[in-house]
This record gives sequence, structure tokens and C-alpha cells, in this order.
Amino acid sequence: MSKVTLESHGDVRVLTLDSPEHLNALNWSLLDSIKSAVKNIEEDRDARALVVTGAGRAFCAGADLETVFGDRTRPIRVLRDQLKAMYESFLGIVELSIPTVAAVNGPAVGAGLNIALACDLIITSPKATLAPTFSSIGLHPGGGCTWLLNQRIGPALTKKILFDGQSLDADTALALGISQEINDDPLARAIEIASNWAGKSPTVMRDIKSSVAIARDGSLEESVDFEALAQADSLRSAEFELFVSRFTGS
Repeated sequence: MSKVTLESHGDVRVLTLDSPEHLNALNWSLLDSIKSAVKNIEEDRDARALVVTGAGRAFCAGADLETVFGDRTRPIRVLRDQLKAMYESFLGIVELSIPTVAAVNGPAVGAGLNIALACDLIITSPKATLAPTFSSIGLHPGGGCTWLLNQRIGPALTKKILFDGQSLDADTALALGISQEINDDPLARAIEIASNWAGKSPTVMRDIKSSVAIARDGSLEESVDFEALAQADSLRSAEFELFVSRFTGS
């Protein structure tokens, strides 16, 4: 039985972690369901944007430690491989070519926070908490947390937050730049934003994501080269042709 729901709102897909009785804590069943849902979205040619949220009062309470980690006395190599399999279940969100929004309705803890960070944008409720609490329980961060946080707020703040290992309230997360907006109804707001993005050229949306990734990891020259190619391609798009005809009256 799937532990996620996948609904359509026009061209927007809404993926809901659906194990509210366990605060959407990540066990292997839920992880497999997330991985399968992301694969379905990747193959869905009509999907133009994705919203990720949690059912009930939590976004995701993190990993179900006993279920996911099991016997911690096994060789480190075995544990490492199991952890990587866990990470891969949700990090596919990062690789999606469509825009993605996390609607964080409550606590997002540990790996649950990573799922939110995997999205392009994070909208939180006023009562949401973002909790990179790994160091406070004697655990090194995982699931791409160091990379995902670093992309949003840079190395100094990433180190401070991970060294502190404290929960961040919605206002603090917004002020630090981890989240981008607070809304009383984060799901409705996320769908509104995603619907706006879904109405734009899917090629342009895809190429903007690619261009920002190049800007993050590459040189100015590489960024300019890709921008020139992508902009040249978009000059012939139906959307731009419509703009030109309206502007020129032709």
C-alpha cells in the first residue's frame, strides 16, 4: 500500500507524504513510495510543476531510526550503502526538470527537512519548524543536507546551523533564506505559485533550472554560453512569438 498520494491540480502535481499517524516518519515503505512517485512525475509529460507536502500536523518527522537503520553494528560499508539507498529515494526531487515547491505544514526534521530542501522553493506555515538536529543527537548530517543547505545559505551559515543542531522556527528559517515565504495555508499558496509557473513555457522553466545549476557550479563563461543557447532557442518559442505579435501589433 502506497504511503504517498499523488494528485493533479491542472498541470501541477501534489505529492503528499501520507502516514500522519507516524508524523510521516520515513520507513522503507514510505521511502519506496516517494521514489516511485518521483519516477512517475518524471515520466509524466503533462506535469509542469510539483508541490510536496505532508498529511496531518507534520511535514515529515525524519527517519524512523530503528526501521531504516536496523542493526547498527553491521560493517560501516554496509550501513553506508543502505543510507545511500535511503537518500536516493527522495533526492530524485532535486533532479526533476520541472519547478518544485515544498509546502511545509509542520515539523520537518532531519531527513524530512532534506525533502523540503530538495525543492526549488519552500513555503512554511507560521507554526512550522525546520530541524537540522543531527549534531544534537550525535549523528552526522546525511541525505544531502550539507550540500542542500550550502546552496541556499552558503558555507558559514550552513556550518553554524549544523554545529548548533537546533530547530528553527518559521521566522528564523525565512530570515536565514532557508525558506522563502510564510503563509497560513502553505499548501494552497504553494499550488498557487506552482500553477503560475506551470503556465509558462516548460522549456524555459527547465532551462532556467539548468542555467542556475551551471551558475552554481561553473564559470561565468559557462553560464553565458548556456544562456545564449537557451535564449536563442526560446526566441523561436510560441510564447515569445505571441509576445512579439502583441508588442508590434503584427
